[in-house]
Amino acid sequence: MFLDLFYELRDEGVPVGLQEWMMFVEGLGKGLHGSSLNRFYNLARSTLVKSETYFDQFDRAFLKVFEGVEGSLDIEAELEDWLNDPKAFEGLTDEQRATWERLASDELLQKFLETLAEQDERHDGGGKWVGTGGHSPFGHSGEHPTGIRVGGRSRNRSAMKVAEERRFKDYRTDETLDVRQTRVALRRLRQLTRTGTATELDLDETIDETCRQAGEIELVFRPEKKNDVRLLLLMDVGGTMDPFYGPVSNLLTALHAERGLRDFQAWYFHNCPYEQLGKDARLLRRDAIPTGDLLRKLNANWKVLFVGDAAMHPAELLEPFGNVDPRRMAETRGIDWLHKIDDHFNRVVWLNPELPALWDEYETVKIIRKIFPMFHLSTDGIEEAVKALIGGKTLH
Repeated sequence: MFLDLFYELRDEGVPVGLQEWMMFVEGLGKGLHGSSLNRFYNLARSTLVKSETYFDQFDRAFLKVFEGVEGSLDIEAELEDWLNDPKAFEGLTDEQRATWERLASDELLQKFLETLAEQDERHDGGGKWVGTGGHSPFGHSGEHPTGIRVGGRSRNRSAMKVAEERRFKDYRTDETLDVRQTRVALRRLRQLTRTGTATELDLDETIDETCRQAGEIELVFRPEKKNDVRLLLLMDVGGTMDPFYGPVSNLLTALHAERGLRDFQAWYFHNCPYEQLGKDARLLRRDAIPTGDLLRKLNANWKVLFVGDAAMHPAELLEPFGNVDPRRMAETRGIDWLHKIDDHFNRVVWLNPELPALWDEYETVKIIRKIFPMFHLSTDGIEEAVKALIGGKTLH
């Protein structure tokens, strides 16, 4: 069956060679596939596919070879069922809060791996094991100041790390509902200047010049007025931004339809822009660009519009290696990148889709508001943000 997979991949156009196949076989020999069809799939894709360009061809070949094979031996399925059905969490006592241990990122990851190695059964509540509820730093649906969320949905927006593959979805650019109101709010995003070839008749100057030539007609032309605004849109995607998929898609759709902009670029990040920005919601997998390279390519006159709820664990902003995804950590702090962007561009604002009444509940929102002017992602908020972008260097 494994050889069938090899030949099927070649038939689908996936360039699998002997080196990739031997790596795959070695991984099987070391038991990296476990007893899970999902883990076998991930092992095969990570060793046999050289580029994400071939992910679709790989999926088609894998389905043809293993169609009908049930994942009944998948231990992860039982784990996921448990994590998706947590025990109710009734909150912590003052004594329990007093016992909290605040961990740095590297200590947290090390302790998580050690706990996983020791644990051999389901656990709910308590303060040590990977589970649901309680005040353990590992699991979900509980409470802890520095923790790794394992499974489940974000509730308190305070996890320092997330132990799962981050699969996000691009914001749409073809939305129609409420796009009209958004486009109306964006109308002020225009700065008309005369640039380029002189092709438009300047009637006043033509009359004046004709008079100076004693009645001999002298036509005077001038460059046409064009919008001189260049806009850089930086969008937070995934996680706590999922509930705001609609309004952010409306904004992106309206901006793509705003053809008067001299130039427009849109990039994705998750929670905070770090070393790289993604051209689509898969972030670092395709068309990613180092943030520093983007700053070098764009001059200070570009206007920058952030869109995000700015709600995350404070470590993501304030600590080195703070990225919530352990696979994408780097030493430069998130807040340092925000300051670099603010220092580089003349005009930067932040649109927050969360209700303004909730902004003060998050420490990171308060920190970011000290760096950038923040407005609500609404018709009125967009109008105020556009005024701030056009009006000159923002003060904060």
